[in-house]
Parts: sequence; structure tokens; C-alpha cells
Amino acid sequence: MYIIKLLIKNVFRHKLRTCLTVLSVAIAILAFGLLRTVIDAWYGGVQASSASRLVTRHAVSMILTLPISYKEKIRQIDGVKTVSYGTWFGGFYIEEKNFFANFAVEPKSFLELYPEYIFQPAEKAAFLRDKKSFAAGAKLVKKYGWKIGDIVTLKGTIYPGNWEFILRAVYRGQDKNTDESQFFFHFDYLNETLKKTVPARADQVGYYIMEVTNPDLVTDVSLRVDKTFHNSLAETLTETEKAFQLGFVSMSDAIITALRLVTFIVIVIILAVVANTINMTARERIGEYSVFKTLGFGGWRIAGLIFGESLIITMIGCIVGIILTFPSAKAFANTVGSYFPTFNVTMYTILLDIIFSALVGILAAVIPTWHSIKTPVADGLRRIG
Repeated sequence: MYIIKLLIKNVFRHKLRTCLTVLSVAIAILAFGLLRTVIDAWYGGVQASSASRLVTRHAVSMILTLPISYKEKIRQIDGVKTVSYGTWFGGFYIEEKNFFANFAVEPKSFLELYPEYIFQPAEKAAFLRDKKSFAAGAKLVKKYGWKIGDIVTLKGTIYPGNWEFILRAVYRGQDKNTDESQFFFHFDYLNETLKKTVPARADQVGYYIMEVTNPDLVTDVSLRVDKTFHNSLAETLTETEKAFQLGFVSMSDAIITALRLVTFIVIVIILAVVANTINMTARERIGEYSVFKTLGFGGWRIAGLIFGESLIITMIGCIVGIILTFPSAKAFANTVGSYFPTFNVTMYTILLDIIFSALVGILAAVIPTWHSIKTPVADGLRRIG
């Protein structure tokens, strides 16, 4: 207990220097935590993927479509439990900056495939009945202030024009990793309109989603689906939902690599700041450490004083940084929620904050400790006064 009191008094002997160092560590930990959370959010769709769901798309490119007639052929393949389909709509609300994920889907089978979307029974039934209706996540509805019965118009990009929809259902996620910022509507509404305006684009879907009877069958079912449409006008590529999501993430590999690099640079910055402070402190106290040596204190006790002071500074900064991370992450999520539907600070990120802070505290004290222990007692005593 006496040692702890001594360490705390030493830490705050130079209050301004200590406070500035703690602030620097806190800001660095805050930056590290936010960057790690951004990386986790980038992989949010991958982590939320189901092991029993498969996605079939055009073998050449995701922007090419598949005939709607493939659905019945896929349904007949052994191991397929449920099959649905959808198309990326790509519309925006009022202005282009109001962008969010919006899809045309076959609603009944789609909702069977995604039980993690929780609906009020009455709202779900209303959505299934009305072809002009849409369902949206609670986060998206809150952002734009929509309510049940509102007419919402999306301006189409892939499918030009103004498309009117009626909000009939709001879903909530089964857990915090479920995306609550999606907008999906009836494929029939899109398809029937295309038959009247652009018949050549009708009866085409962007992808098929299927659930297999057993997760162990995903490889076999994938091969069977692709074999079924081999040498057809629209060959397919079937992969797990996780692999499909990773395909989108891989397009941003350079950005993710840069973010990971920056997180390590942040750690180096913390190390430099703390090492400078501890080095200055150790130099100022060479005389005191020499007195300790004359009183019989060994090198390990001197090391304990220096390492303890370094760790207290870094851990105080770490705690402050972690506390600031949560409100900062919430504010960041409110700003860029359309791009990162799930933006949660994980316990793994907090654990990394603590581990790296402790590591920095230890490394920053190594050289000052070595120098203090190796300095002859006579040389140290000359600095007193």
C-alpha cells in the first residue's frame, strides 16, 4: 500500500506534464478504438452471415442478371430447403446523399430466410398483402422520421423514375449486429412496372438466396446449382453468404489495410509520448534513486518504481480513452450510419486497448530503468542540489 501511494505521488509530482501525457494517451486510445470499430463495422455483414445460406449470382459479374425461371430449377435441387430472389434497386431518398441499401425481393420466402428480422405480426401481414408496400429497419425509419402508412418516394438510378412505396412494416434486429438500416419492397411491383415500360428488363433478378437443409451440404449444393446452369446463357456462381459478403469487402482491401496500418502507427505514437515523459522523469530523479541505492534498495525496486509510474500513466490514459470511445462511436455512427449499419464498440477492441496500453507502459520504461540502474551511485549523488 505504501508503494502505491508513493507511485501516485511521483506520478503527479509534475501535474501539468502528467495531465498532458495522460491526455495524449487518451486521445491515441480513442483514435485506436474508433479505427478498430470502423474495421469491425466493415466486416459486420460477414460476421452476421448464416452458415446455412447460399447466394447465387451471375458467374461473370454481380451487375449481370439471371432469369427468374431459375427459381423452380434451384428449388428442385437436393439439399435446398428454401429459395428466394432479389435485385439491388439502388434508389435514393429526395437527395443523392440520402443513400441506403434498398432491394426488390420476393417477400414471403425472403422473410423465411431471415428470421433475425423481427416484425410485429400485424405489420408483417400488411406488408405481405400490399404489393406497393415496403418494410424498413427501425434505424432507417428513425433517421428519416417515417411512420406506418407514410408514402415514401425513391428516385431510381438503375431503374430510372420516381417510385412510390407505402411503409407497412418496421423490423428490429434479433441482436445488435443485425442491420436495421435496410429498405426492401415487393419484386412484383418492380417487375410489373418494367413489363409495361421496359419489357426487355423484366423477369430478371440480381441474385438468388437459398437455405440448405444441413450446413454440411453447402459445398455439394453449391456445385449442383452451378452444374445445373452450366453452358446456359447465364451461368451461375454459388457461394456461401459469408463468401458473398467478403467479395464486397475485398473491393476495399487497400482501405482496410491502410486503416490497420494507422492503428499500429497510433500505438507507436503513444509509445513515443510516454517514453519521452518517463525518460524526463527518470533523469530528474537519478539523485533520488542513488540515495535509495545507498539505503540498500536493489535494482528491482528501482525498476518497480519506474515501471509502476509508467504503467499508472498509460492505464489512466487508457481508461479515459475507453470512456470517450463509446460516445464518440455513437456520434460517428449517427453521422455515417448509411455506410456502417452496425457500428458497435466490441469487448475485443476494449481488450486490445488495455493490452496495448500495458505494453506501451512497459516498453516506455525499459531504457529509463536500464539507465537509472546502471548509473553509478557517486554520479547520481552529484546531481542532488
